[in-house]
Amino acid sequence: MKLARTLILLVSSCASVICIIVVASAMNRAVAHCDTLSGPVIPEAKEALEKGDVTPVLKWIRKDNEAEIRDAFSKAVAVRAKGPEARDLADHYFIETLVRLHRAGEGAPYTGIKDEPVDQVVAMADKALTDGSADEMISKINGHVAAAIRVKFSKALAARKNKDKSVESGREYVEAYVSYMHYVEGVHEAVMSAGHPHPATTEETPEYSDN
Repeated sequence: MKLARTLILLVSSCASVICIIVVASAMNRAVAHCDTLSGPVIPEAKEALEKGDVTPVLKWIRKDNEAEIRDAFSKAVAVRAKGPEARDLADHYFIETLVRLHRAGEGAPYTGIKDEPVDQVVAMADKALTDGSADEMISKINGHVAAAIRVKFSKALAARKNKDKSVESGREYVEAYVSYMHYVEGVHEAVMSAGHPHPATTEETPEYSDN
């Protein structure tokens, strides 16, 4: 009996580690969209270069990096006036500098400019801001999470009914139980955490209510 409990604890601990890795990976992908061509930073950088005004992109960097980005912008503007090839090189230089400093401000490494679509949930979050409403995004996320929990719950519940019939049945139950429990814990952790390496705010996280 003690051995069985120990095994369950070991399996649960491993599942917890896997869950943390998966959640962290998802968060990292969300943060990384600022270094993609379809993210919010690069289009604003291109527009700033075309207009010759660096001010709109200063919000993407920390104040202590402002001098560096202003210097990079001035150099880029001067060089891009020398012709199409020079303009492309200058634009790339400035965009890389801006994204690198932005990523550094997030506590994330710069890994280059990426030409790839952002994750669906990130695209929905950006669209919600553009539309001025989070209702559609919340509805879709709630529906996805609810469906996933129901599937894992149903599987665990069905396996629970047969858990004592054989060792194999017991193992199937433990596997379904761990998957269900740690998915719920992962959702809870994501909801309650900041989910982004920007400095923490003073906002309080909500507690669940029985009402």
